[in-house]
Amino acid sequence: MSHGAKILHLRGAAGMDAIYRKVSWRLLPLLMLCYAVAYLDRVNVGYAKLHMGAELDFSNQVYAWGAGAFFVGYCLFALPVNLLLEKIGARKTLLRIMLCWGVTAAVGAFVREPVEFYAIRFLLGMFEAGFFPGAILYLTYWFPSSRRARVIAIFASGALMGGVLAGPLCGATLDYMHQFGDLSGWQWMLVLQGLPAALLGIVACCWLDDKPQDARWLSSFEQQMIEQDLERDEEALNGSPSSDDGEPPSTFATIWSLLRDPAIALLAAANLLLLAASYALMFWLPVLMQRWGAGAAIQPGLLTALPNLAGVIGMIAIGYDSDRRRERRGHFIACMVLASGGLGLAIAADNSLAWSLAGISVASLGIAAAAPLLVAILTSLLNRRRAATGIALVGSFGLLGGAFGPALSEHVQAWGDSAALLAALIVLYLAAGAILLWALRLAPRRGGPNAGHGQTDKMARS
Repeated sequence: MSHGAKILHLRGAAGMDAIYRKVSWRLLPLLMLCYAVAYLDRVNVGYAKLHMGAELDFSNQVYAWGAGAFFVGYCLFALPVNLLLEKIGARKTLLRIMLCWGVTAAVGAFVREPVEFYAIRFLLGMFEAGFFPGAILYLTYWFPSSRRARVIAIFASGALMGGVLAGPLCGATLDYMHQFGDLSGWQWMLVLQGLPAALLGIVACCWLDDKPQDARWLSSFEQQMIEQDLERDEEALNGSPSSDDGEPPSTFATIWSLLRDPAIALLAAANLLLLAASYALMFWLPVLMQRWGAGAAIQPGLLTALPNLAGVIGMIAIGYDSDRRRERRGHFIACMVLASGGLGLAIAADNSLAWSLAGISVASLGIAAAAPLLVAILTSLLNRRRAATGIALVGSFGLLGGAFGPALSEHVQAWGDSAALLAALIVLYLAAGAILLWALRLAPRRGGPNAGHGQTDKMARS
């Protein structure tokens, strides 16, 4: 490449970087905030358990199955919601999703019987279904595959920021709002953390645009550059520009082709194990903190903020490095090694609070970064026709892990202690890494529209 051509290339790259920075600042802060609230409404039951179980006489088993009911509702409705988003757009979908889940989360403060607890958790999952896969699909409308690891990591870090806030907020509400206005602290917690979702749904509907060509805050030149970038990405994925010619396949045909694709099926299995372990750890961490010597409700809340903060750092740093190096596989395996090593340190700490917390924080560096990498790998193996269905299928199948992870961990602890639970999680994380390697070994040989030899396939397998 001549000196002049290099200068033009660098100017072009810098120009695209500026455009995508503009897009990121417009979309990501609000999406991160929405995901932070979604995270709070999803996991605050873990903090409510500290008081809720005693007041309502709920056993650990009732709590575990109620926590899992959320994910059953979520995975059953994720696919239809994602297909609906593709048809009616992100703005209307987010408005409906967030209004419904915000009201449902607040109503959960008034359950009295186990069956009511199960029903509210199922409905919360059903109404929230599609938010994460829908947001991922939405981001694919704006960013090419080479930029998605960092973008998905930044978006997903909203959940971890919610985790950083969850501990202090939940702990303080449980301690200082108890019996205020004749409501228990856990009731105030569910109400105060549920209703903001409804407000954010209205804000998202007004602020977001469905696609780049709808964005008035982008110039026509910027819209054209993004569209050309996405078209080049799609051509590389399909192997030729004409791959999308002809009649689109039916939804059933797309689902069937994805179910028959061994690489996609294995990615779904890896996602299931990853989320099963992650949600088991997430739901039981406040209880583990108390076992390791933390005191009142607010102290476990403050301490659990540290692993979440470590997760934010790991997620963004590893996602950025993965995009910079254009490499996914090695980064994912490194995340699983970090997760397993950190949990191993917590086991070796033998209930020492400081060392156990250090081990969980090291594990969180890898755990948090792994999910965005897996999603980035998935989106680089799906063309536009299969993206909505594929993301929802892999995501909803993975959420089944959230359904049985907390319940499984309850059974593990029935015949062991905290070390037994952490050892079981290590096995799940290592198995997820092995299955992902298997999936990427099959990816170059699979048939269908994604069997091209474009740059995105090579980056996912490298």
